[in-house]
Amino acid sequence: MTHRSAPRRRRIALVAALTAAAAALALAGPGASALPAQQKKHTNVIVLNGEGNNLNAFASKPPFKKQNVIRNHEDDPKGLDINAQICFFPDGSNRFVAGEDTGQPNPPQGWGIFKMSGTKVGKLSAKQLGKLTPTYQGSLDNAENYGCGFLSDGRIVTSDVGNQAGGEGDGQLIVWFPPFNTRDVKYCKLDTGIATAGGIYVDDQDRVYVASARPPSSGVFRYTGPFPTSDDAAGGCDGTDGTGAPLDTSVQKELFIGPENDLLTPSAIVAGPDGNLFITSVFNGRINEYDADGTFVRSVLQPPAGESLGEKPYSTGTPFGLGIGPDGTLYYADIGIVVSPDGVGPGPEGTVRRIRFVKDEPQPPETMGTGLAFPDGIGVYVPKSG
Repeated sequence: MTHRSAPRRRRIALVAALTAAAAALALAGPGASALPAQQKKHTNVIVLNGEGNNLNAFASKPPFKKQNVIRNHEDDPKGLDINAQICFFPDGSNRFVAGEDTGQPNPPQGWGIFKMSGTKVGKLSAKQLGKLTPTYQGSLDNAENYGCGFLSDGRIVTSDVGNQAGGEGDGQLIVWFPPFNTRDVKYCKLDTGIATAGGIYVDDQDRVYVASARPPSSGVFRYTGPFPTSDDAAGGCDGTDGTGAPLDTSVQKELFIGPENDLLTPSAIVAGPDGNLFITSVFNGRINEYDADGTFVRSVLQPPAGESLGEKPYSTGTPFGLGIGPDGTLYYADIGIVVSPDGVGPGPEGTVRRIRFVKDEPQPPETMGTGLAFPDGIGVYVPKSG
């Protein structure tokens, strides 16, 4: 069976970013792994993954039935190019946000607003309702969309990667204002200086956490509001950036979790049922757990002792995107990093996997899908019925 090649822009950018990380960071040996999370009754959970610019859905229970929900634009002229973190609106409307960059750079890449219909894999469909499209900084390489999240009143926050492998950190954090059923959604930028920005998590106090995947500022940053409520000074957006776009000049930003404990290339963040955070480090194949104060707890996933990154990927994968179910099950997108004469980057055998917990102990990762081309984001869909 043949598989579509990884999207060229994302593949080249990630190869460069990982090569830079390899030169700047040293891998450490594996350690213990456990997770104090309570396994709850299984509900109807569907795992979404953007790979090869397709949007795929996986049933969360064996045999992990798969459906292509949105086909990429190259293979289907009526299709769309979908990628990055996938976030469902918390209002139960079955709407979601996902990276959408069909035809980039004209129109520019951004985030699509979609409505999901159906409750079972094999019978799902999605319709685009709108799109979030900001201006981007002057990145040396293409400024890719990635993270998404929601404030408690329904405002959306997104992050874009910016310079991915070198140069000044110019990834962005942006807050967007409703209504979202349009292609001219208003916004205010909160930060324009994140080094390789990644996934987003928003806590119950509306503090926004953003992963930064490369030195000199790798780690997880926390932003504290109040955040702007409109794109003008009256709403708290009091400045403009170099592109002329609205900018909040007084946002509160702090380094919340640094690169210690082998968190070398942070890319995605989720919170468990107990409030602890889980963060992926794609380059060295780890998922770390931290408490709500940012204190390291343990590594939940790491390569087995003696394994090294080479022509074959780690047997446990290289987790990039991350999602979590209501029962605490972790789902991760493994982009299948390998080392080859061409450099460091994703190979042809990306996967989607899950980690379940039994009596608070993590079980070995289970593979839900194989042979995936650049599976970079995860979303967890819990239909209102079914």
